[in-house]
Amino acid sequence: MRREGMDLAGEARLVDAMVGRRSRVLDAGCGSGRVAGHLARLGHQVVGVDLDPALVQVARAEEPGTYLTGDLAELDTVLADAGQQAGFDVVVCAGNVVTFLAPSTRRPVLEQLAGALAPAGRLVVGFGAGRGYPFEEFLADAREVGLSTDVLLSTWDLRPLADDSDFLVAVLSR
Repeated sequence: MRREGMDLAGEARLVDAMVGRRSRVLDAGCGSGRVAGHLARLGHQVVGVDLDPALVQVARAEEPGTYLTGDLAELDTVLADAGQQAGFDVVVCAGNVVTFLAPSTRRPVLEQLAGALAPAGRLVVGFGAGRGYPFEEFLADAREVGLSTDVLLSTWDLRPLADDSDFLVAVLSR
């Protein structure tokens, strides 16, 4: 993607624009740490969590920040076991992570992500259409766990959501 000139930092730029320097950011489903590492280099206090220990190992080796292996459905326990407190200014969940969740864990994961937020924190989730989690269903699940929609976009570079959008970036709060 980098060789093709694709923008690989859009998610991090959006999150960075939402908060002041040295904010606490959780990258939920961090993979190899691309988004979290970029945010850490910008001066944020970043924690990344991913289920795949091999990807977490890559993130630890190649990116600044703190990286934990764990299931997002048990995020509170993963954070507590690592001595990390909830109360993140932003929780970002990029890379279609929510579309990889088993349908039975979607609401519990959203509940865990909401629970990791500071009182004025925001959850930012981005994923593509046609991946088994319709946007309307995602937004209903978010409402069901107590999240409110602040902004809906069709890209990480702030284009408004249209009826025919094939990507959703949802900015949510408690």
